[in-house]
Amino acid sequence: MTSIAVFGAGGRAGRAITAEAHRRGHRVTAVVRDPARHRDLTSAVRGDVTDPETVTSIGYGHDAVVHAVSPASGPDALAAAGLDPEFFVRAADALLHGLTRAGVPRLVAIGLFATLTDARGRPLHDDPAVLPAELRPFALSHAAGLDRLRATDTTVDWLVLTPPAALNVDGPRTGRYRLGGERAPASAHLSYADLAVAVVDEIESPRHHRTRVSVVGDAPA
Repeated sequence: MTSIAVFGAGGRAGRAITAEAHRRGHRVTAVVRDPARHRDLTSAVRGDVTDPETVTSIGYGHDAVVHAVSPASGPDALAAAGLDPEFFVRAADALLHGLTRAGVPRLVAIGLFATLTDARGRPLHDDPAVLPAELRPFALSHAAGLDRLRATDTTVDWLVLTPPAALNVDGPRTGRYRLGGERAPASAHLSYADLAVAVVDEIESPRHHRTRVSVVGDAPA
């Protein structure tokens, strides 16, 4: 049995990952901002992914940590609330520092589709037809966090799994998906349930190390 801490367990991705890990018999610590708002999550604890001391304290005794935190609950909330442009950089720093101190070997983070590239190698966040201008700061923050992971000399074996824009919260768990590289696959889709399958697969049997890969559904939508 593997012990996994999921930061952002109250969100859509985090809930799916928590459920998948439980499904496979792993021990899960669900890390959320306010446990009182998530009484349905067993073993929920309060935690801040940008605080290295919190990451260290929660990380002790775990085999892997998942970073599925978003600073807002969706596109509208992001546009309305604004965004700390350093959020994902501070999260990367806290996770790498905290997990190193706690001796946690594996980190799997959820990326953002807009940081992938088009057929010409250009980031999708530079195309206003793909990403509205008001959400570009969110994409740039994600990209900066990925850059920090890549630039940091660390013993933590990290991976960023980047799903497509078309993520279906009600989609079925097929247990199938495809992994790619930096380019965004055309007309890609994925269910949150299968994103969770990919995450837990990479914790149980790591195949990708200190890199970012895309993850999409295995069949047409």
